[in-house]
Parts: sequence; structure tokens; C-alpha cells
Amino acid sequence: MANRPTIELVAKAAGVSVATVDRVLNARAHVRPRTARRVHEAALEVGYHASGLIGRRLMEELPEYRLGFLLLDTGQAFYVNFARYLAEAVSEATDFRGVTAFEYASPRDPEQIAEKLTVLADRSMAIAIVATEHPAVSAAIARCMDRGIPVFALLTDVAAGTRQAYVGVHNGKVGRTAAWMIANSAPQPGKIALFIGSHRFQGQEAREMGFRAYFREEAPGFSILDTLVNFEDSHFTRDALLELSEQHADLVGCYTVGGGMEGAIEAVRHMAPERRPVVVCNELTPLSRDALADKSITMVIDTPIQAISREVVRLMAQGLSGNASARISDAYLPFGIYLPESV
Repeated sequence: MANRPTIELVAKAAGVSVATVDRVLNARAHVRPRTARRVHEAALEVGYHASGLIGRRLMEELPEYRLGFLLLDTGQAFYVNFARYLAEAVSEATDFRGVTAFEYASPRDPEQIAEKLTVLADRSMAIAIVATEHPAVSAAIARCMDRGIPVFALLTDVAAGTRQAYVGVHNGKVGRTAAWMIANSAPQPGKIALFIGSHRFQGQEAREMGFRAYFREEAPGFSILDTLVNFEDSHFTRDALLELSEQHADLVGCYTVGGGMEGAIEAVRHMAPERRPVVVCNELTPLSRDALADKSITMVIDTPIQAISREVVRLMAQGLSGNASARISDAYLPFGIYLPESV
């Protein structure tokens, strides 16, 4: 008992007076949130017995924000993980108490996306959304903004000029990076297969534009075949890539702009090693990691969904804080690059 941490020790660790610690502990008077958090951190650090009480007092004084998230219902682990990271980012926030609401919609049904967005608006103070570009979606976003509910675009931009901000990677640079890898890894110039999930995803369209622009400007000896819309279907991607390989003996590259990489990997593994194109896919998963390891594919471009989750939650809270001087702008986060030698 003699060595039990005291309030004086907490004050010393926090760099504040004993009176300040007492005010935080007993809620006797207002203490700036930053100072109160420092006292709480110091109490935890020294093992002060009332650190839990201080933490509860801090939480009680924080504003409560109801944050809504609309993701795509694709059955892919990507969106399962994304939802988990978003929920974690809200629960780990230190400057507000968060309540989360999730809705899921089909990427092929913009009317459903708009409906789910309207549902979220009735129980959210701010919303982050992954959606295709469509008049119905843009109109639903505009209605939210008119109601004072800021809407943030995630991963792929939507309703630019209406939504609050975009949070994700720079998709044009992603496309150019994929093009650079194929142009510099192919044994000689030739034809390139290009798969896209949907042109209604602005992010995927921007990747395609960046991809084509690079070859037009830097590697004109290559020829990009007509873009194939795969609706992120792996079976279609597999069959189409195998057919293109049979039709074009000089097929040297393949880029799956959206989903469907599982099919591309399967197709490449059916090809003779000397006929395999340079393949660039998105998202590091157990499958793509194995494909890199056995060199079925050459590069994976990974979306930092954990960092994106933290950033969008920070911006949503900033928008709800009432701080008129806080400027909210688009946030571009660096994407990951994985090669056979880095997994």
C-alpha cells in the first residue's frame, strides 16, 4: 500500500497541478479536453487506481456522433474487413463517442444504393459511402447535404461538387503505376488485356484512363485491347483471359482494374510459363500473396483501407464538431505496392 500511486504522482507525470487532476477526477470544474486526456494517460501510465473513473468521466463529457456507412454487398472479404476497420476507427476515437450504422447495397443497383443512403440519413449525422456514379445516387447525396448531413465518398469519387469530400487513393496514379510495371516487365511490346468492373465506378474509370494515358505517352509500342467489363466476376475473367491468350500470341500483359483477380490468377496458372502475361491485380489477400510467391502475377496494388477508415472517421467528426475554421478537403492516401520479393 505504501507504494500505491498517488494523485501527486499523476500530476507530475501529466505535467499539471494536483488541483487540475482533482478537477478531472471529481468533475469540479471545466478542464480543457486535451489536458483531461493527458491526465488520463498519465493515470494509466503510473497505474493510478482511479484511472478507470477518469476515463469514464471523459467519455461522459464527449459529444455523441452517429456515423453511417454504406458499403457494397459483393460477398468479398474486402468489404467485410473494411466494415471492421471503420467500426474500429469509430470505437477508438478519443474526441467523441461514436454510434455506427451500416447498410449494404448491390453495386449493380444504383436505385438500391440511393434507397439505402436515404435509410442511413434517418439515423446518421454524417455518412461515408462507396457507390457507383448515377443520377439517383447523386440526387440522394444532394438531399442528404441539404439536410445538413455531410456525405463522404470512399474509394471511388461520386457526386463531385455535391458530396463533402473524397477519401481514398489517387486512382489515376494507380492506373499509371500498373501500366509502368507491365511496360517495364514485359519481354517485348505486345497486346494487353484490360478488365474493369464497371465504368460507373469513377475510381475504376480513372484507373483505366491513367493506364491508357501512360502507354500512349511513354510506351506507344504496346497495344491495349478493348476494355472488357467483367462486373468483378472471376469466372468471366478467367474464361475471357484464356480466350484472349489463344487469340493473341503476343498477349504480354493483363490488368484487372477492379475485382475478378481470382479468375485472372486461375487463367494464368493454366498457361504455359512462356505464354504467361505480366499480370497486375488489386488487393493483397491470401490468394494474391500466394500468386505473387509463385510468380503467377507480377504486382499487387493494395488499398490502405485501415488508414482510409481512420481518416474518414476523423474528417466526419471534424465536420460535426462545429469548428467553422476547420477546412475539410479531399484526402489522398498512399497505396501499397507488393512484388514477388516483398511477400
